Amino acid sequence: MSAAADGAGDEPTPAAAGGGSGDVAGTATPDAAARRAREAAEAAAVADVLAGGGGGLVQPSIRRMAEHGVRPRHELGQNFLVDDNILGVIERLAELRDDDVALEVGGGLGVLSEHLGARVAGLHVVELDRGLEEPLREALAPFPGARLHFGDAVKVDYAAYDPPPTVCVSNLPYNVAATVILRTVAELPTCDRWVAMVQKEVGERFAASPGTKAYGAPSALAQLSCDVKVLRAVSRRIFSPVPNVDSVLLGLRRVRPPAPRPVRDLINAAFLHRRKVLAKSVSLGAPRDVQNARRDAIKVALEEVGLPLDVRAERVPALAFADLARAIAAADGDDATVGAIDTWRTA
Repeated sequence: MSAAADGAGDEPTPAAAGGGSGDVAGTATPDAAARRAREAAEAAAVADVLAGGGGGLVQPSIRRMAEHGVRPRHELGQNFLVDDNILGVIERLAELRDDDVALEVGGGLGVLSEHLGARVAGLHVVELDRGLEEPLREALAPFPGARLHFGDAVKVDYAAYDPPPTVCVSNLPYNVAATVILRTVAELPTCDRWVAMVQKEVGERFAASPGTKAYGAPSALAQLSCDVKVLRAVSRRIFSPVPNVDSVLLGLRRVRPPAPRPVRDLINAAFLHRRKVLAKSVSLGAPRDVQNARRDAIKVALEEVGLPLDVRAERVPALAFADLARAIAAADGDDATVGAIDTWRTA
């Protein structure tokens, strides 16, 4: 049975979606000379395959590029995985189970997709580039539980996927990686593990501790619900063309349900003006005529939860934001939010 496919939303612009890439990693735009050199080497490798060369075994990506006439689209930041030794590493780190339903964002040429499809009960593959439909269908055809979704990874409705994903294993397009991770953490309560190939700096931000330069909204938002670790570095040489940035495998393991919306909104507001103290940054989101009163109310809440009145967001641990959101809600008489946060903390 072939993999099913749907059209998950309108066709997005390349800039909006950043290109599909489950065996694809984004890169910084190379200079023209370096790009031409890589394109020439890439074309030579594909031509060698078409001519029957390659000295025997051919990596699936190279074979599919040759058979389907695919070239990486630089405007989408596409760099195809050409060393399948990393697949076993990803599998082990994800601790895949026979009954898992995997989510892969960015199917690319289907190299990671077919590895996952053979090891899980179900698989959802999200891809932007319709030009990769043929190699993806080829990769997914043997797996009845696989479904192919075309659309913008930032806009698709992950919560509508049936059966719901239990694990997310992706080689994410770099310019949407943080958004995809945070959306799936917040919107997929059934998902309890993530292993994602991301740019090194993105991985370090997610795993950063409070008080460090890398700690920011993505760090706090992810750590509300997950233990987060940089699992290992990844060589640039496993991609073609070779990217200009370093990559890591980032791991998340769910320890709590998705955090209530008011907690996440507070984090985003707190980091919106990073150089300002937290009370000032959050109050700036209120109407101008009540900003001073709002700032004073937030200072009272800070004092109640034991945080300094002049603290900046970068020094506040993830769970302390939940305490602060609860104190603010209690002061506002918002019993529903207080109850939601209490329920979440004890789940």
